[in-house]
Amino acid sequence: MRDPRFDVLFTPVAIGPVVAKNRFFQVPHCNGMGHAMPLAHAAMREVKAEGGWAVISTEECEIHPSGDLTPFVEARLWDDRDIPALALMADKVHAHGALAAIELTHNGPTASNLFSREVLIAPSHQPSKYGYPTQARAMDKADIRDYRRWHREAAVRAMRAGMDVVYVYAAHDLSLAMHFLQRRRNHRTDEYGGSLENRVRLLRELLEDTREAVGHRCGVALRFATEEMLGPEGVELAEARDIVAMLAELPDLWDVNVAAWYNDSVPSRFAGEGAQEPFVDFVKRTTSKPVVGVGRFTSPDTMVSQIRRGIVDFIGAARPSIADPFLPKKIEEGRVDDIRECIGCNVCVSGDNTMSPIRCTQNPSMGEEWRKGWHPERIAPKHREARVLVVGGGPAGLEAARALGQRGYEVNLAEARRELGGRVSREARLPWLAEWARVRDWRVGQIRKMPNVATYLDSPMTAQDVLDFGAEHVVIATGCHWRRDGYGRSNGLGITALDAAHLPVFTLDDLMDGRWPEGRVLVFDDDYGYYAGVAAEALRAKGLAVVLATPDDVVGAWGGYTLEYRHVRKRLAALDVETRVSVNLVEAHASGVVLEDVWTGRREALAVDAVLLVTARLPDDPLFVELQSREAECRDAGIGSVDRIGDAEAPGMIVHAVYAGHRYAQSLGTTPEGEVAFLRHFHHAPGQA
Repeated sequence: MRDPRFDVLFTPVAIGPVVAKNRFFQVPHCNGMGHAMPLAHAAMREVKAEGGWAVISTEECEIHPSGDLTPFVEARLWDDRDIPALALMADKVHAHGALAAIELTHNGPTASNLFSREVLIAPSHQPSKYGYPTQARAMDKADIRDYRRWHREAAVRAMRAGMDVVYVYAAHDLSLAMHFLQRRRNHRTDEYGGSLENRVRLLRELLEDTREAVGHRCGVALRFATEEMLGPEGVELAEARDIVAMLAELPDLWDVNVAAWYNDSVPSRFAGEGAQEPFVDFVKRTTSKPVVGVGRFTSPDTMVSQIRRGIVDFIGAARPSIADPFLPKKIEEGRVDDIRECIGCNVCVSGDNTMSPIRCTQNPSMGEEWRKGWHPERIAPKHREARVLVVGGGPAGLEAARALGQRGYEVNLAEARRELGGRVSREARLPWLAEWARVRDWRVGQIRKMPNVATYLDSPMTAQDVLDFGAEHVVIATGCHWRRDGYGRSNGLGITALDAAHLPVFTLDDLMDGRWPEGRVLVFDDDYGYYAGVAAEALRAKGLAVVLATPDDVVGAWGGYTLEYRHVRKRLAALDVETRVSVNLVEAHASGVVLEDVWTGRREALAVDAVLLVTARLPDDPLFVELQSREAECRDAGIGSVDRIGDAEAPGMIVHAVYAGHRYAQSLGTTPEGEVAFLRHFHHAPGQA
């Protein structure tokens, strides 16, 4: 069963009046469901409790209409009518022996009030943070008293909802409690501004209020950011040490991290496991209260090291708990090799930033627990015997084969190349994307345990091969390739004279196959994902001069949703990559290209030795198309269905391919019920059923 080295991870720890059964702590994290989808939210948290996490937290929870976060969908506790939705989550979590925690917050000038239409409030007069054309007014003493009352009342409501741990939130530049600490936001001259002691005053009062209101039944946690990476304008590590010393014994638990969110949940391209240790290691030496910290922990050995060395008491996790809700149980049961490790792509973060239910590249059931009844560890068995042929061993094909095998089907996976993984294996060889390979490695590891799944490498399939194979169901997962004609969002007719220009044209496929340009290279990004930035880094690593141009107004716009954007821009600048925004590639000739300003139409020549296009992709679907054209022969061969999934159907991100593979496996042998294949929340008028 459990490796004795990991026993320390399963010792109980007290948080004030409540006790966590082990040291696995799912810290607060957003999910795009919140108050709008309480059934879906509760089901997602319940699965984590089932998976062995001792503490399950909500996301940030609004306490008052003047802290309305619209359009973001978070938890809400404005009045008693919000209690049932949170009680539902608490009940689900308690059913598995876990504690339920809630992160109360008022976001002050980082709120929007787009729904409530209340006036924003802040320590001092200032603009709202996120670009809305409004300002927050300075809070007077009455406002501060009201804020304390709102927080206290929300804490009591949380206790009535069944919450075991109640947070005071002073992190991520997202709460008034933190804003009062910040010199850039707090310009007050009264007892709440100026000196550090004064700026800490409100946070101290909130902690005291919360302890007085619910401390007899609930643990009181303080989530605190020790560093903002902003110099004197932000909370700095030296000052954070003083703050922790001032408040050391006041909370029952310290939850510590760095701010803002893009410095906390850093993508794996820019930070490894345990990267926050230098910013939080002092806290446990300053307080006798338990400490939880995060670091995208997936290795049990790293977790044990964090505890043995006195860095933390609890292993905090958001993203690792999303990738594998059963991570604690797998360690406890001695199944460490079965852990579905987070790859740090931050697709999960994009759910909150796009106001949509949370998604995960590694865990296709994330966000679908209630909507579709999917579970990360269980799947319905097959309805009858059938032989399935999966053509293509990339992320879609691997997930389809794995999940079909789990259902009990006889599965045959044919891969044309000499390695499994498809695009995952190829992309993982690009700079800083090695953790992408975890998508492949976990699925290959699971498949190897299944005697009913056979894998064939170096096995390209023709249509006749498929007809002769003897499968009842065929699924084509042959991937895609990057276009060379420049077609994309900005060039619906391609790029003029690209073929005849005698200018070497490359795509990411060339780089991943080991074919590299020479000299000065233009990377043209009409995709807006992570690819162009990664390509620029790869080219610079080869010593090439790089210009990255995009028709968009920012570089790699999708990175704004995944918290990559700032890190990408800093790295490209550090690598001396020249960036050009709002320019389209419109012509090519032997000595270079012509760029056109998308707003003025002004054109300029740019001398380059090669172009690398990151514009659009095409499905590798000829096999599927031919099988469709031979429908009668398929019937005669006993083939009941031919489907295509993943990039072979519509190129997207790895998360889309994995989801497509899983959806195919879940649906095989089932009959769709209507056009809407998932549950939705409906709001009825009073008196309606």
